[in-house]
Amino acid sequence: MAIKVQHPGLATSVQDLGRPGYFHLGIPLGGAMDRLALKAANLLVGNDEGAAGLEAVFIGPKLEFTEDAMVAVTGADMPIKVDGEEKPGWTAFKVKAGQVLTFDFLKTGARIYIAVSGGIDVPLALGSRSTYAIGALGGFKGRPIAAGDELPVGTAGKAEEGKSIPEALRRKPGMPAELRVLPGLYWHRITEEAGRNFFEDTWKVAPEADRMGYRFRGGRKLDFVERTPPFGAGSDPSNIVDACYPYGSIQVPGGTEPIILHRDAVSGGGYFMLGTVISADMDLIGQLQPHTPTRFVKVDMETALTARKDRATQIDKIRALF
Repeated sequence: MAIKVQHPGLATSVQDLGRPGYFHLGIPLGGAMDRLALKAANLLVGNDEGAAGLEAVFIGPKLEFTEDAMVAVTGADMPIKVDGEEKPGWTAFKVKAGQVLTFDFLKTGARIYIAVSGGIDVPLALGSRSTYAIGALGGFKGRPIAAGDELPVGTAGKAEEGKSIPEALRRKPGMPAELRVLPGLYWHRITEEAGRNFFEDTWKVAPEADRMGYRFRGGRKLDFVERTPPFGAGSDPSNIVDACYPYGSIQVPGGTEPIILHRDAVSGGGYFMLGTVISADMDLIGQLQPHTPTRFVKVDMETALTARKDRATQIDKIRALF
């Protein structure tokens, strides 16, 4: 079976749960920006939760199916249609051979996840089918999909048409969105007042927001503690001698615009890191549209670990439905 791409949508790419174990070589984890949404979509169509699906941003693709398939679309609220007939999100539905899957205009969120029974069966690259476009690695020929592509699909498992994920288990950002942050090793580089301002201010997602990182604007400029820059750090107070970047870490170049490093981010560099968004909230970032008001919330390690446990419990509840 294959899926024919009539229109690719915007930045639509093959993604699974990523390729851990290569960050020390400069190859990022990658994978779905909203991991919970991809897992849910896969479970709905009878796949392993880490199977490869499609991630589309803001605009959905137009896909023609050559054989019958079970499909589920999760993540952002983007009306789903099969030959013009609307289908529910977060729910398994059938697409027959020759039918075309399309999407209307985005309502809320930013990214949808399209799972097909059998999964998108592109070759593995370092143990993953995820697309790392900057490195031309994985996915369909190392790039986002394009019109005319034919995406191979694996052998389908068993799935129940009409099966749905309850609304209570579909986690979405609030308004304003709140992202919990654990202050990092370089927190001492900013003044106490700057630290307070960072958490008191409401920021907005900038247009420069993608798989590498999300930039934010609108808050007050951060002031740095005066120091003599160490050798190799450079003259800007936000510079450091190169260090590793934790996944989810927040850079603030020049103290003006925080950048959260996400799935396809680099593994190190020369900007200080204010802190790190906790793992339980990383999925939410992938659903933020440009100009979304956002607040950063300071937490400690105990709160971060509790949040991670709560998120694991949420995923366990979704698994228990199948």
